[in-house]
Amino acid sequence: MLDAARATVKMASTGPGAHRSNRPRTGMGAMTTTNKPWPTELRLHKDRTTLTVTFESGERYALSAEYLRVRSPSAEVQGHSPQERKTVPGKKYVQILEVQPVGNYAVRLVFDDTHATGIYSWDYLQELGRNHAHAWPEYLEELAAKGLSREPPKRTPP
Repeated sequence: MLDAARATVKMASTGPGAHRSNRPRTGMGAMTTTNKPWPTELRLHKDRTTLTVTFESGERYALSAEYLRVRSPSAEVQGHSPQERKTVPGKKYVQILEVQPVGNYAVRLVFDDTHATGIYSWDYLQELGRNHAHAWPEYLEELAAKGLSREPPKRTPP
């Protein structure tokens, strides 16, 4: 688990001659690795609103908690088909409480709105980073088209 006490997780090096027993491997040779993205660092910022992911390739993405929450890979958000995908409003101030490892292929993010069912694979985190410039404006357009807001609903006193 990655929490406030441990805000950075560095992944072991997998460069030439390095051995990492929990890194996915394919083929017969012990040193053969997959071409899948592999993170070298996950950093949850102290304010809990940004998760920075650095990959072996050198790609580095600072992903906001809001973006990760509204693009959660969970069935609750994605549905079971593209037509069922939900536009999630009101997450402008959401924070990540925990980053929990899931095997050697993903992390589960626990958000302060209690959402914790999405499993973010390394592939998916890389896709979110690479597609941010397109996906974020698309999300904002979806909100506007549906009359929704990034702001959480205002609570009225009892």
